[in-house]
Amino acid sequence: MRWARADMPAFSVGDSAPHPMAVRAADALWCRLESAPPRDEGKMFGVLVVADRDGRVGYTCGFSGMLDGQWDQPGFVPPAFDVEARDAFWPAGEAELGATTAALEAARVDPEGQAQRHALDALRRHHAAERDALRALHRRRRDERAAARAALAGADDAAAHARHALDQASRGDAAERRRLAAAHAAAASALETLVAARDRRIAALEQHRADRSRELQQRVHDGYVFANARGERRSLTALFAPAVAPSGAGDCAAPKLLAHAFANGLSPIALAERWWGPPPLAGGRRAGSFYPPCRGKCGPILAHMFDGLTREASPVFGRAAVHPDEPRLVFEDDWLIVVDKPCELLTVPGRTTDLADSVLTRLRKRYPLATGPLLVHRLDLQTSGLLVAAKDVVTHARLQRQFAARLVGKRYTAWLDGTIARDRGVVELPLRVDLDDRPRQIVDPIHGKPARTDWYVIERRAGRTRVALLPRTGRTHQLRVHAAHPAGIGAPIVGDLLYGRPDHRLLLHAEQLRFAHPHDGRPLIVRSPAPF
Repeated sequence: MRWARADMPAFSVGDSAPHPMAVRAADALWCRLESAPPRDEGKMFGVLVVADRDGRVGYTCGFSGMLDGQWDQPGFVPPAFDVEARDAFWPAGEAELGATTAALEAARVDPEGQAQRHALDALRRHHAAERDALRALHRRRRDERAAARAALAGADDAAAHARHALDQASRGDAAERRRLAAAHAAAASALETLVAARDRRIAALEQHRADRSRELQQRVHDGYVFANARGERRSLTALFAPAVAPSGAGDCAAPKLLAHAFANGLSPIALAERWWGPPPLAGGRRAGSFYPPCRGKCGPILAHMFDGLTREASPVFGRAAVHPDEPRLVFEDDWLIVVDKPCELLTVPGRTTDLADSVLTRLRKRYPLATGPLLVHRLDLQTSGLLVAAKDVVTHARLQRQFAARLVGKRYTAWLDGTIARDRGVVELPLRVDLDDRPRQIVDPIHGKPARTDWYVIERRAGRTRVALLPRTGRTHQLRVHAAHPAGIGAPIVGDLLYGRPDHRLLLHAEQLRFAHPHDGRPLIVRSPAPF
């Protein structure tokens, strides 16, 4: 760490663009990392610019989780827990969990147990077939008895005797069903006992593993106690209560860097985190790009650790001053409106009063007689382009049905941060929200919702590629993730704060909409050229 005297600025977290001091520190760390062997997996690294008690300024470095299988590495801050205290219980606990898992897997694949399960399943199928055959026989007999009863006439002794015989036959069928059920139960009893015992063993092992895992995780969480700038200390468990802290909470770079600074009497000045190495399989990270701390794992911890620091005000997106004439009207008739939303104007109001300005708010003032929800769909805050609104409830419902049925043709234009060699393609990557870092979306082939984007190149210039994006589905951040992901187009949209790097704005614009008029069915094509 190199020191030099400097004034103390307000603490900068780097929620959008990192502080220049943090960028310089990150660049120095980047030079170190680039001299190391290539990595198979990427990782988040962080730098924290700090000042000592004499006002000398330097920086510390940290990484998320473990690096090369170790918590401690030379030149980086230590983890936020006592390694020796964890080593006193974790290896033994991990070995116990491993042994339980091995016993569980052995019980699941035990040949004898599997043979018993297969034999029981086969026996049950055979019994089901016998029951079906008996039910069919009984239905035929019941139909025959019904016909016989209908043919009986009069109330003489012969007719009464015949009816009694038919009733006895019905009772005989019921007794036959009971005998078959008893025979089936007796035949399956031994196998059911064996299979049930095996299932109980497996369930007991699963429960034991889950209980021990929770106990060990609680002991791990108890080992994290975080101080803030006021010297107040809170445990990881308390910071996430009443919820349970997610796995890996406390091991990210930012909490580790701040914990080291407070423990050594250093004053934080600027924090920045940067991804190094290949992107994760889920996407959302690019080598060399800066990212703010995640919300899910770091949010509650950092909210506590920042308490007492004089911080730079974080940007509040959606507060930007937008000209009162916006959004510009592109099309209007008696039933609907199409406007061109500018970048930095919310589609609908935010949750707080200072985020009340939006396209919807402004359209309400322009069209006080309009009924219903007005807006039919939405655009992200930083995306500009065409939005459709309906003046009445019936028009709104008809337009929404077209959007829901994917009958509306959409075309966006965007500049991508990189030169794309291919001329066109199709991206089909399922998406879901990143539970640890909302609203970021990630690719998940198992739990993600299907998402498709067609695209083609319009222009290549100065290391950037202008593309047309045609979404066939409408998932959150679909175009932004499909552009940035290495299995997608492979380059983020310029100015994408979540999946790329900052610029003067997000260069994404909804330039064309094609749909059927909700009242006369005529095709409508509305265009608005991109302002970039």
